[in-house]
Amino acid sequence: MKKYIIILVGIILIAGIAGFYFYKRTPEVSYKTAKIERGTIVSTVAATGNLSAVTTVQVGTQVSGTIQKLYVDFNSKVKKGQAIAEIDPSLFNASVEQSQGNYLSAEANLQKAKVALTDADRTFNRNKKLLSDGIISQGDYDVAETALQSAKAGVKAAEGSVAQTRGSLMQSKTNLRYSVIRSPVDGVVISRAIDVGQTVAASFSTPTLFTIAQDLTKMQIEVSVDEADISRIKLHQKASFTVDSYPEQTFRGEVIQIRSAPIITQNVVTYVVVVSVDNSDLKLKPGMTANVSIEVAKKGDVLKLPPAALRFKPKSKGDDTKAATTGDRTGASAPRPAGGVVPSGGGSGAPGKGKERGLQVYLLKEGRPVASPVKTGIANNSSIELVESGLKEGDEVIIEQIGGDAKKKAGTGGSPMGARF
Repeated sequence: MKKYIIILVGIILIAGIAGFYFYKRTPEVSYKTAKIERGTIVSTVAATGNLSAVTTVQVGTQVSGTIQKLYVDFNSKVKKGQAIAEIDPSLFNASVEQSQGNYLSAEANLQKAKVALTDADRTFNRNKKLLSDGIISQGDYDVAETALQSAKAGVKAAEGSVAQTRGSLMQSKTNLRYSVIRSPVDGVVISRAIDVGQTVAASFSTPTLFTIAQDLTKMQIEVSVDEADISRIKLHQKASFTVDSYPEQTFRGEVIQIRSAPIITQNVVTYVVVVSVDNSDLKLKPGMTANVSIEVAKKGDVLKLPPAALRFKPKSKGDDTKAATTGDRTGASAPRPAGGVVPSGGGSGAPGKGKERGLQVYLLKEGRPVASPVKTGIANNSSIELVESGLKEGDEVIIEQIGGDAKKKAGTGGSPMGARF
């Protein structure tokens, strides 16, 4: 029995020693690569905004009163001039009747003044003849002349009164006409702020009763673009967007306006860009949140490099020494593209301009990474354009190191976390 125990202990001891040396050994270094492909690269600027009708009209009232009738509701289609609501017209009818009476009275007074003028004119002419014949005195003649001038003034006053009462009558009729609220445009009612029996007051400002979207088949999105990207936005650029209601469908649009007025929120400067949208199928509704991508540059039949290849840097000392003998500045870390994706100057769409010096990728030769300098162009989240390099389609570039001294995958991050203490 003791013999078996000694043998078992020996086996466990040998296995422990073997396991210790096996796990203590330096792991082998391997690399993950990706092929350089040829294709199309589309560079975009992402932004968020809300859908709205191109023309939205707020309908109010110019007179005060109680809502007596409603002819439309939410989503009602209306025509220009169509009655959509009515205010109780009782007071307005009474005002029209009163103004009509005042106007008729003023006209009667005018006729009376004209009769008086005719009589005064006849008396004046008769006294003038009598004065020349010496029958009446100069005083009688002066009295007749004064009466004539007074009669003329009376006619003028009566005419003014007629004009005043006529204006009052027109105002009363206008107010009566305004008691029927009509649609100013063809469109769809998207908001109603009143109910039957509600009193509206137009004393100080015109209250909004309805909101009418003139044409929902043509809509627009007002998106906020960061100041860093606004220089890349141009008129008539194509745009695509999605909404939460149709997550699997992509809608199309076009940039029609770039507003110069800045919007500053907590020291962040943005600019409003307006994107026109065709909504012929009426799927989109005002107020929907749209996630917009504006196409700022597009190139076809170019070499495409994975962004992770520019972020890769060999981690083991031996690899760095080998790479330094064959490449240019391979011991230094490749500059990280701006924003983690687009290299410096990559969004301008002009290849070879403003590129950051020292960009390089690594190829695997004889089991070791070898640096190759590159110049990049436009980029998106998945690809970067190769403008100048010694690479060709089908070449494999290193995007990740596995094993060796690397404690962090190079393809999934940028620089290492830092020196170990």
